[in-house]
Amino acid sequence: MTATRRTPAQVWHEMERGNARFIAGEPLHPRQDVDRRTELAGSQAPGAALFGCSDSRLAAEIIFDKGLGDLFVVRNAGQVISDSVVGSLEYAVAVLRVPLILVLGHDECGAVRAAMDSAQPGAEPLPVHIRGIVNQILPAVQRVRISAGASAVDQLDALEVGRQHLRDTVGALLSASELISEEVAAGTLAIVGANYKLREGRVEPDVVVGQV
Repeated sequence: MTATRRTPAQVWHEMERGNARFIAGEPLHPRQDVDRRTELAGSQAPGAALFGCSDSRLAAEIIFDKGLGDLFVVRNAGQVISDSVVGSLEYAVAVLRVPLILVLGHDECGAVRAAMDSAQPGAEPLPVHIRGIVNQILPAVQRVRISAGASAVDQLDALEVGRQHLRDTVGALLSASELISEEVAAGTLAIVGANYKLREGRVEPDVVVGQV
């Protein structure tokens, strides 16, 4: 018998509870034993997809107190959209049938800082592939600079740049994937864009598309 598919709201609230346990220092470390490993050998059925930054401090399963097979995780520096990211998330939605995509940024992000530094006059050129990442964050840098009326990039709030970039990422994902947009419109999928606070361990939602 096929299990009933959970709603986006059910999955998100479960993740919030796991994050609360992590913040409090009371993790359950669920589904991390030999039996769970054996159970998953033949197939996977994650509850959510997570697209986040590659930063080593952003360990998805730990932050949300999850176990093996619970999250389908896609990561790159600065959580920037690419064909491989969109394809991976479409796989999670169309094949694995996850009802939730979490796009996770964080404070003190090196990619955001690199984008801000690269916008400084006389900045050293970046290696080509790093430049490709930074170019996707620069619109957020420029938008925050204009909004703040700042004459220099080093006067900007890096947290606000990160928030703007997170919103850009969610928007770019919806624009890039008709499949994902249609699932959101149908109510079977939601996207939560959230920021992770490194010192507190807290995940704070910033933008929600769909019903959670």
